[in-house]
Amino acid sequence: MTEVTGIMIAIALFVIVFAVKGLVIIQQAQVMVIERLGKFHRILGSGIHIIWPILETPRRIEWKYVKVTTSGDQIIVHKSINRIDLRETVYDFPRQHVITKDNVVIEINALLYFQITDPRKAVYEIVNLPDAIEKLTQTTLRNVIGELDLDETLASRDTINQKLRAILDEATDKWGVKVNRVELQDITPPKDIKEAMEKQMRAERDRRAIILQAEGEKRSRILEAEGVRESQIQRANGEKQAKILRAQGEAEAKIQIAQAEAKAIELITKSIKESQGNPTQYLVAIKYIETLKEMVSGKENKVVYLPIEATGVLSSLGGIKELLSDHSPK
Repeated sequence: MTEVTGIMIAIALFVIVFAVKGLVIIQQAQVMVIERLGKFHRILGSGIHIIWPILETPRRIEWKYVKVTTSGDQIIVHKSINRIDLRETVYDFPRQHVITKDNVVIEINALLYFQITDPRKAVYEIVNLPDAIEKLTQTTLRNVIGELDLDETLASRDTINQKLRAILDEATDKWGVKVNRVELQDITPPKDIKEAMEKQMRAERDRRAIILQAEGEKRSRILEAEGVRESQIQRANGEKQAKILRAQGEAEAKIQIAQAEAKAIELITKSIKESQGNPTQYLVAIKYIETLKEMVSGKENKVVYLPIEATGVLSSLGGIKELLSDHSPK
């Protein structure tokens, strides 16, 4: 009875140990690399799995990550893990000094977004994958920045990000890693360079302000000149139109006067012909009388000399008057 009890206890202990060591639960988006007698055997996905505790063991790997404290400081932590996360990982690289093409030392820190696509390669092709990616990023960043001047570095962040991503993605493909994005957070030049850049920016802003002010004054003068010219054109057009209308009015008035005189002459001629008089002599006499009125008009004393012919014309007016009076209605 005692031997049976001991055997039962041993079996129970074996079952308990097997259940504790052999039963593996893996969360979603995680995998575990299993080795059998030190050799790669299989990869366990998410879910419940059973392994042989003695023959099969999970492969442990060294993992490096950055931990941010409450004060904002970054602490690099090394940890041994046996589960690989397949989600996209963000790695914040600490600040590093980089020399540009024009020998300016600047500080750069970057963010790297990568994802493990082949867990077997990530375990067996490289030791400490995050540390290897960090070192590769640092050296690649130095090479890329070393080909650019300071101004190009500050103005070409997108170009630098794309170039870094392409180089890192190609280099880490052997490790079963996909580099999705690389972002430069801060580019800090030295203090003296920064002060010189600020002075340059201030001078550039002042120059632009002067140019804009000059362009505004130039535009204002142009508009003012155009306004004066337009005003003169409108005034000239108005005066021209007024003269045209005045000339048209005078022409129409002369036409009306001429028509009235023609009508009067026609009536007088008709009347004189009926009385057997001379119309031409009558008209000449009328003109003499009008001229005489103009000569004697005014406040100055004048002495008027009438030609002998005028007296003859004037004497003929009496006969014409008598003729007109004989034909006038009584």
